[in-house]
Amino acid sequence: MLAKILPNSSEFVQKCPILSQSDGRSLIAKPLFLSIINYLRKRYYPGGGRIGHAKVGSTVTVFDRAYDDTVRVLDEDGEVVGDLPDLDEGSLVEMYRHMRLARHFDGRAVSLQRQGRMGTYPPLSGQEGAQIGSAYALDADDWMVPSYREHGAALVHGLPLKQTLLYWMGHEDGNNAPPDVNVFPVAVPIASQVPHATGAAWASKLRGEDDAFICYFGDGATSEGDFHEGVNFAGVFDTPTVFFCNNNQWAISVPRERQTRSATLAQKAEAYGIDGVQVDGMDPLAVYSVTEAALEKARDPEADRPRPTLIEAVQYRFGAHTTADDPTVYREDDEVERWKDKDPIDRLEAYLRDEGILDDERVAEIESSIEAQVADAIDAAESMARPEPRELFEHAYAELPPELERQYEAFAALRDERGDAAFLEE
Repeated sequence: MLAKILPNSSEFVQKCPILSQSDGRSLIAKPLFLSIINYLRKRYYPGGGRIGHAKVGSTVTVFDRAYDDTVRVLDEDGEVVGDLPDLDEGSLVEMYRHMRLARHFDGRAVSLQRQGRMGTYPPLSGQEGAQIGSAYALDADDWMVPSYREHGAALVHGLPLKQTLLYWMGHEDGNNAPPDVNVFPVAVPIASQVPHATGAAWASKLRGEDDAFICYFGDGATSEGDFHEGVNFAGVFDTPTVFFCNNNQWAISVPRERQTRSATLAQKAEAYGIDGVQVDGMDPLAVYSVTEAALEKARDPEADRPRPTLIEAVQYRFGAHTTADDPTVYREDDEVERWKDKDPIDRLEAYLRDEGILDDERVAEIESSIEAQVADAIDAAESMARPEPRELFEHAYAELPPELERQYEAFAALRDERGDAAFLEE
């Protein structure tokens, strides 16, 4: 309707004196006007795309939505409000089980840290919907490039719980995924993994492979230069990369609104010439659907859209940034409780119960098996010998350079003089 009246709405805005200044810079009304145009196009001319993003008449997909048109499948009560993904009952129950497993593991890991049995640990509770939902969309040959909080996603993609425990216990072996598990080492420096994911995906593309790469990071990472460099390069060279932003509202103590003036993080994709979409990160089925579509596009060298995608999964971190953090200093309890009403596990469980897929007996069986699985992983990790102090100097170079060798010798002499008690807590 309106699209037929205004086939080139962007040109109309530039020529309209109310919406554009004499020097070509748009007034604040322009974004609002474009949003209205996009809404009316979608409402009355469903074959059309978003202005500046998809050609009018192109096939409408999840990527043709306005950036603030958040994708949802289940509402907060578990009621269906969108298109359900093509998942059978067994897959839905396994997704639910993995979410419960991640939550239980998280609680045990925090407890281990408090008891002095593990080092600093970053909790993930509240983010299970985004992690499990996205990881379920991966093929076995796809690659995962995580930050430090994706324990749940890595578990779904095949990384044993023992490896995660070993990593946070200080064992470098915890970063070594089994040969058949395509998970990169944990990246703790913020956004440093974004260029890594882009480079690995570019190499895969040059080799003619059809693998996709998913790179996880938080909202704070979008303020880092590595984010810009990695996503810009992906857009230029059309790499098979899915950039998955876990927008949990807080970058340690910095709130989302202090990160950027952008209305959404998904819209940052526009600057790089790639697709961007915002999804309800507390809705695992919506996350699965969006990630599956993005991965399919990434794997297709003949895709008629850019292969990279930026997904913004809107969610919340229920607990602390890490066990060294006190979130009560910078956020209100009421805020946390409001987000807990959107709990991704409760949401999926409500849907599965309503469909007759879950009942009390089956939930109890899942809980029992989860407790045993986590307990076994803890026993296995704690049975490993403590790492030798020399490992502090290894794993950075194939051969230890002279300066590091000198530092190690000085450390060894000090250790001989003062004993392990000076360095290790017993």
